[in-house]
Amino acid sequence: MSEENPLENIKIDGDNLWKEEHITDLKVGNIRKLTPIKSDGTEDEARTATYSATTNIMTPNGALPISGEIEATTLEEAVEKFPEAINAAVKKLQEDMIRMQKEQASQIVTPDQLRGGNDIIV
Repeated sequence: MSEENPLENIKIDGDNLWKEEHITDLKVGNIRKLTPIKSDGTEDEARTATYSATTNIMTPNGALPISGEIEATTLEEAVEKFPEAINAAVKKLQEDMIRMQKEQASQIVTPDQLRGGNDIIV
């Protein structure tokens, strides 16, 4: 019995190709632009380009990468909305951290878990 190698069936979706560009000011962050293209390399006018923002925030434990989607249709608009996207990403991160802290605080810990035994959380 022959086992099939999953890598032999790997395929690129020719109907969903994107050209990636990185734009930076070399100070604050990066804007990533994904432009939809056809399989011949020409721009696909039927789909819309997307933009995302990335920066690092310094913490006591080092740099924390932050990224978020930018609602924009042009690079100029993406540059203008960069702060809004980063602030929204930071707010979401803060909300996620608060939610995780609340979940951790509300867990019931059994004596076995305190001794490093059973990992069952009630």
